[in-house]
Amino acid sequence: MQKDKFSIGVLTLSDKGSRGEREDTSGVLIGEMVSHLGDVVCYQVIPDDVATIELTLCRWVDEVRLDLILTTGGTGLTPRDVTPQATARVLDYQVPGMAEAMRAASLLKTPHAMLSRALVGVRTNSLIVNLPGSPKAARENLEVLLPALPHALAKLKGDPSDCAVSDAPGRPG
Repeated sequence: MQKDKFSIGVLTLSDKGSRGEREDTSGVLIGEMVSHLGDVVCYQVIPDDVATIELTLCRWVDEVRLDLILTTGGTGLTPRDVTPQATARVLDYQVPGMAEAMRAASLLKTPHAMLSRALVGVRTNSLIVNLPGSPKAARENLEVLLPALPHALAKLKGDPSDCAVSDAPGRPG
């Protein structure tokens, strides 16, 4: 059972979405999927622009002090897919296991998963997760991380409890 409620931001990266030419279904879906973790206090659709992405991520971490930021879009190979570059520039460190877990699960569904450049990392005490732009892929990738997110966020907030304690029945802690 979850004790803490976390503050969450959902950031959609889409040139068309930012101009009102496309409805943001991925960002809305992501917000619904994490609502049990806390409150989505920031939601925005911005263009695929490195400086704008960096500025928004930094503001949400440094000023708003969000616990979790989930981005959607811009993780592929097109010239406008710049989310990983912008994210890398603001992170203190990466959490590669989470990004690898998303790609590994996605590879079971499509070979195109190996083209994902999504990052997961930490700035200060905030976890930043890059998710794909399509609603289906965003949902599938986020589902992989959901079981680990409460623990990761609690640790970032300073939870001193031992990580080695097992929740699995019949397994030693």
